[in-house]
Amino acid sequence: MIRALLIDDEPLARMVVREYLMAFPQIEVLQECGDGFEGLKAIQQHQPDLIFLDVQMPKINGFEMLELVDEQPAVIFTTAFDEYAIKAFEAHATDYLLKPFSKERFNKAIDKFLAQAPAIAGTPKQQDNLLETASASPAQHERIVVKTGTKVKIIPVVDVQYLQADDDYVSVFTQEGSYLKNKTMSFFEQTLDPRQFVRVHRSYIVAVQEITRIDPYEKDSHLAILKSGAKVPVSKTGYVKLKQVLGI
Repeated sequence: MIRALLIDDEPLARMVVREYLMAFPQIEVLQECGDGFEGLKAIQQHQPDLIFLDVQMPKINGFEMLELVDEQPAVIFTTAFDEYAIKAFEAHATDYLLKPFSKERFNKAIDKFLAQAPAIAGTPKQQDNLLETASASPAQHERIVVKTGTKVKIIPVVDVQYLQADDDYVSVFTQEGSYLKNKTMSFFEQTLDPRQFVRVHRSYIVAVQEITRIDPYEKDSHLAILKSGAKVPVSKTGYVKLKQVLGI
């Protein structure tokens, strides 16, 4: 049996998928979830082979949920979303169904999924590419979602003071503390608003609004002193970029 989850905040949409799945007895629906938190918990519990996933959901959206999944199953998106998401779906997802979709289109998506067996789940590279492409959507730029133990933390971008490279992760610093995110500095440099966040050093991105002053340091480098009292190193190149954004 192929183990599946339905993750969609619309009960009617879940009902349609369940009805269409009756033609595929080899696919067993383990659980229906009404939001991304529920979906994340169900994935961790059941380790499904396939999920039917909406993108626009309350609390955290489908892409944010996928960022928090360690062992990602194959994904068929069932959604009405924006152009950036469609580009991501076309390039990297198992398939996507734009609502409202017909039974014939649904069957085609399932046939495509079944044809990929035994490699049911996407490769880590495909998963990364999917989320990287989706990140071009403006909707993905307003907050950062992280997992702390079994809990999910939503950090509004306006609360971010600075980011620091931390091996394969990035530490996101806020007034409440720091949180690890499994992304690269390049990812944040490309997705955060360059008028608000500047990569001032190979290992640091700083929120411009948090800077109280910039002090000379060793040789051609500087230190950005933040409202919190944190001191962020600024390289020679970073200082040039920072001056351009500050207009000095």
